[in-house]
Amino acid sequence: MAAAKIVLITGATAGIGRATALHLARLGHRVFATGRKIDALAELEKEAGDLSLESLSLDVTDAASIAAAVTEVHERTDGYGVDMLVNNAGFGYAAPMELISGEDLRGQFATNVFGLVEVTQAFLPQMRARGAGKVVNVSSIAGRIALPMQGIYCATKHAVEALTDALRVEVSSFGIHVSLVEPGPIRTNFESTVTSTVNKYQALDAAYAPSMAAYGEVAARSYKNAPGPACIAKTVARILRKRRPGARYVSPRMNILGIWIMGLLPTRLKDWVARKLLKLTPAHMLPSGK
Repeated sequence: MAAAKIVLITGATAGIGRATALHLARLGHRVFATGRKIDALAELEKEAGDLSLESLSLDVTDAASIAAAVTEVHERTDGYGVDMLVNNAGFGYAAPMELISGEDLRGQFATNVFGLVEVTQAFLPQMRARGAGKVVNVSSIAGRIALPMQGIYCATKHAVEALTDALRVEVSSFGIHVSLVEPGPIRTNFESTVTSTVNKYQALDAAYAPSMAAYGEVAARSYKNAPGPACIAKTVARILRKRRPGARYVSPRMNILGIWIMGLLPTRLKDWVARKLLKLTPAHMLPSGK
């Protein structure tokens, strides 16, 4: 195995982040598992046992919390910093764009986009000074396509894709490698967050109620047979050990076919399929309030 590395993972209290933290620690790397839920971090440390996994409080939407985490990592690593930053913190809401609240809209971007940028800005200087480092941004196949009822979430992931592509070129001469991981449906608590917002916005306006119900059914089917987060953890581990990692990693790889097919289909056909699947047709839609 390659030499042990120091890795910091955001959003490590559950799902992909948690699985990745444990997997990398089991491979012998030193992991800083971060998140907002202190109790969940304590449980993670307990499960890790004697592994080199340390929890650290970090709210990616809070500048003071980010600064405190950088200081703590600096002290714990004797000024070295991290070899790899995994920007995993994120979540998804399902809502028609017409109805989504300003709070939910800003919350999506605050965590999925602004937090990712600010955490990266905080840890890049030490990598640049060393002339080495890796940044992994966890995006989604939703960063390549737009899904009705998840337009805002998709917009955040499209933003992550663009930011990552730009950053990869900006820092390459400093010896820093930047990669995207694009998961398809993964069995995590992500589904429960989506389901809760489906119920919320389904009740908000009858005009979209049939479509929101249909979206909930489609989402449930897609997550029912989805793989667990271990496949993403293994992808991140592969990036960590590669000397020159690639720009994009779709995981599981079978989703590459779906992205390829979506890219070939005419827009009219894709729109027609989406309207039929999600009951966004005149036969199903009702005037607001009816």
